[in-house]
Amino acid sequence: MKYQIICIILVVLTGCKTNKKEIKQNSNSYSFYVGTYTNKKSEGIYKYILQKDGRIKPIGLVAKSVNPSFLAMSDNRQYLLAVNEISNDDEVGTIESYSILNDSLSFINRSTTGGANPCFVNINSDGYILTANYTGGNVGLLKLNKKGELSDLLDIEQHAIKETNDLKQAAHAHSAWFEASNNNIITVDLGTNELWFSQLDTSLHKLQAKDPYKLKMTDGAGPRHLAFHPNNKWIYVVNELNSTVTLVLKTDDNHYSIVSSYSSLPKAYSEANYPGDIHISSDGNFLYASNRGHNSIVIYRVNKRDGSLNLLAHVSTHGKWPRNFSLSPDENFLLVANQHSNNIVSFKRDKKTGLLEYVEQIESYKPVCILF
Repeated sequence: MKYQIICIILVVLTGCKTNKKEIKQNSNSYSFYVGTYTNKKSEGIYKYILQKDGRIKPIGLVAKSVNPSFLAMSDNRQYLLAVNEISNDDEVGTIESYSILNDSLSFINRSTTGGANPCFVNINSDGYILTANYTGGNVGLLKLNKKGELSDLLDIEQHAIKETNDLKQAAHAHSAWFEASNNNIITVDLGTNELWFSQLDTSLHKLQAKDPYKLKMTDGAGPRHLAFHPNNKWIYVVNELNSTVTLVLKTDDNHYSIVSSYSSLPKAYSEANYPGDIHISSDGNFLYASNRGHNSIVIYRVNKRDGSLNLLAHVSTHGKWPRNFSLSPDENFLLVANQHSNNIVSFKRDKKTGLLEYVEQIESYKPVCILF
């Protein structure tokens, strides 16, 4: 009898724990971090909660930091990385590491990125880190150890700089990406108007140029960010200077070629515009890009046969200068950071049609990066 009672108690207790876990998993609420350009009203990195109805709950400032304009998270989700986009072009930028502790971030250490104005950071499952240094025109390589500590700078991939007073002709590394293999790297350089290809040598901790090591984009394109299709053969590059999205094909022998480009704007729109960010749904069916100027998210349907894009819609971001946006982990929502209007906007996403429906907006000062 005593044994039966003990068993019943254990079952009840176990059931309670399981139910709590299930409630947490089924709540579909997600925390996310926002990197900002700091001024009198913005002090660094902020945390929010995306609730199950798509509404946003602010938690508050979680780390004081200077211009943490781009964020990344370690594979185990224990550590957060932030680049400091220092405004002095002659000063080498820095990257910071933080330990994630509930509703706060605990500073661990800081390292240099190898160039001025770092505007992007990426980390792979092995802890290797890439920083794109915009004014420096290069990519820095570092590594995060198991304690969340950043190494010193391990290597630099320097891009060629043309002798000109036109900054658009200088090297401006804007983003750096690990391909599925983790060791193949694509760097997007807006200034040289090229994609750069390299390979990570993990024994030497170096970035080695691949053959071919560059792909020239259409004149005047100005590539900024990219998105990989789940089939790992199609790469979509968003171009800041001519408002297009370019489909790049990767062949089985690891060569890359441009297939076609698609406007990110309505035909009737003729004012200035500078696309900022690009993402693809995990099923590979829909592609999204932000338009700074037109202040919209453009939505494309991806042709499953050849990767071509069919325009579906342009949706207002309900703000100015959508610098960055992100799909929620369950991809039921899309959040946009409007840098100039100081707001974050939430949209409900229809997974079948790819279309977006406005939910709400909240105030956020100089938001430039959203990280779930």
